[in-house]
Amino acid sequence: MEFLEWKMFWEGRVIRSDLESAFDISTPQASVDLRRYREIAPNNMEQTARGYRPAAKFMPHFLKPSADRLLLQLRAFLSGVIPRKDIWFKDIPNVAIAPDIARDIPADCMRLILQVMRDREAIEIRYQSLTSSRRRMIAPHALAHDGFRWHVRAWCCENLEFRDFVLSRMDEFGSTSSVEYDSADDAAWHTRVVLRLRPHRGLSAQQRNAIEKDFGMTEGRRNVEVPACLAYYLIRRLNLDLPTTIQLTPERLQIELENLDEIHEQINQAKIHTKLLIAKRFPQIDPASMSR
Repeated sequence: MEFLEWKMFWEGRVIRSDLESAFDISTPQASVDLRRYREIAPNNMEQTARGYRPAAKFMPHFLKPSADRLLLQLRAFLSGVIPRKDIWFKDIPNVAIAPDIARDIPADCMRLILQVMRDREAIEIRYQSLTSSRRRMIAPHALAHDGFRWHVRAWCCENLEFRDFVLSRMDEFGSTSSVEYDSADDAAWHTRVVLRLRPHRGLSAQQRNAIEKDFGMTEGRRNVEVPACLAYYLIRRLNLDLPTTIQLTPERLQIELENLDEIHEQINQAKIHTKLLIAKRFPQIDPASMSR
């Protein structure tokens, strides 16, 4: 039923053979399905010489039309994430994407991380940071995407604190073991902060109107809520912490963060709260000795 409405909404027509090829069913079964849909939604479909088209007062019952979802599916298809059969277009529209710079995350890596998350255990990994490559014991409790890369949010057994580890920098997985920690202590993960975005004040009125429409702003503002530990990445990715320069003009920056100082303070308070919770669970740890 959803497929029928998808074809009518996005392509303006559906025929019996569409059902036959999409679901590998017989012609009689396709006819039954079409008849059943017309019984459920008698005012949605009009028969023509070339099949069926949406009626003037077409109102989807099974489909929730979403341009974002449609474009995400096209992007996933072009990126090789989903197969052609999962795209319901009879003919794929002429479309291209600027390719992502893919990070290679082996399936075995992902499988092990998910396993230790389920079992609430720690796992030994070899991790390549920007300064060194060495073995660590970490206990992942969440997955996070910063807009470019996938991380695990994890308890670092060596430093006794919560940190972000980039999945594509992990290899040579070792043994697993039980570990004493509680993800509830990761206040920087559980604290939500709200970034208040607005068009850059250096833009003209016409340019601000374009940015408001582009970013779906209401009354010149767009609030974006994220975990405190991810706010840093979003601010960096959107250049919200950079002043205007000859290279970074208002036209290039487009938007700015109305409450940058407030967000920095909230991130700092979440880190402090995390340290205090950890120190309460591990009295031997001096919060002042923990890294920022």
